[in-house]
Amino acid sequence: MVYMNWIIALIIFILTYAVLFTERIDRTIVTLAGAVSVLLAGIVLGFYSQHEAFLAIDFDTIALVLGMMVMVGTVERTGLIEYMAIYIAKKTRGRIWLLLVGLGAFTAVASAFMDNVTTMVLVAPTTLSITDLLGLSPIPFLISESMLSIVGGLSTLIGAPPNIMIGSAADLGFNQFIAHLGPIALTVWFVSIIYFWFKFKEKLPEEPSQREALEDMNPSRTVENWSDFRRAVAVIIIVIGLYLLHGLIGLEPPTVAFIGAVLALTLIRPDVQETLSDVEWSVLFFYSSLFVLVGGLEQTGMIQQIAFRFGQVAENYPVLAPVALIWLAGVLSGIIDNVPLTIALIPVIHSLGSIHGIHLNSYWWALALGAVLGGISSPVGSSANVISVSLSERTETPITFSEWIKVGLPLTLVNLTIASLFLFFGMRLGLM
Repeated sequence: MVYMNWIIALIIFILTYAVLFTERIDRTIVTLAGAVSVLLAGIVLGFYSQHEAFLAIDFDTIALVLGMMVMVGTVERTGLIEYMAIYIAKKTRGRIWLLLVGLGAFTAVASAFMDNVTTMVLVAPTTLSITDLLGLSPIPFLISESMLSIVGGLSTLIGAPPNIMIGSAADLGFNQFIAHLGPIALTVWFVSIIYFWFKFKEKLPEEPSQREALEDMNPSRTVENWSDFRRAVAVIIIVIGLYLLHGLIGLEPPTVAFIGAVLALTLIRPDVQETLSDVEWSVLFFYSSLFVLVGGLEQTGMIQQIAFRFGQVAENYPVLAPVALIWLAGVLSGIIDNVPLTIALIPVIHSLGSIHGIHLNSYWWALALGAVLGGISSPVGSSANVISVSLSERTETPITFSEWIKVGLPLTLVNLTIASLFLFFGMRLGLM
């Protein structure tokens, strides 16, 4: 009977992930169908109850994502992000590589505190306007911004969906992410800039053909209400400060996110109906249904068996096993979205600790590094990539799948190597 439970739950899990990979049906519909299927199978066969399915949902993750969505959705209406992007572009005075580096740096920093998807939704259209005015190909800018937004998101608890889930599962705080992954993200960012120099130097001219057009761009036109603009800046500063101090003052990350949401709504006073309608409810249902789906596998005992087998390897190779996890997660996240990948692997890592008593910190950092950085390799590896590709279709030279792979795959291999070296020596020195 136990093996029958395994087989049925595994078939549902594989079918769900296979349909997700095809991207022919909306991912929320697919995962909801998978979650309901495994729950019904569990009820009939007796391995998964409705109460257990409810408990499988990580509400800390859902609350954190919801709070940040409301806060960011309110702040973005003030024009703050577009203002900063245009301001940086003007400061470069049309020097192309300085423009690419400037926008790349801004995208990375913004992604560390907002999430890379929201950042690309706001920055990419502005980038298209800037490159069009300067007579430049937008492809190097869109690709580099998307990839650097992923790198920036790696550095903090709230910068990438996998980090949010790992932080909640492992009880890791904002400062721990910055301390452990920040130096790696910074190193990867600099290496990526050098890589882009060699990759795109043939595609970009030394001087733009319409340099004077940049002078006519006025960042102030993106701001309708300067009072709201200043309040948005204040909210972001307060929220970042609370995240940095949350461990000392006893506030959990989801609580900080909702403090930010309440402050933004109270100070900026947007149309609440519009703000709530802009919340990506489908994402919250997507995350929740994935938790239920993986929870079904966990209740069959299959995850514990996988962890037991992997734990035997980890005990024999305590340093190499986390490094191998970086590459496993990195390769898989280039094929499927890193969110379902992370949700599937979190209980495996938890079981490593409960079954074998293995110290798990290095495994959590390995999962974050692989799941996030691996998303750079393909257009489907991250939602930020999907946005960049779809926006490029508005131009005369849209980004093709093969074009992305030619840039993303070599960079991913370099980034995963850097991450592996940091983790390897960090474990040797007792830092990770």
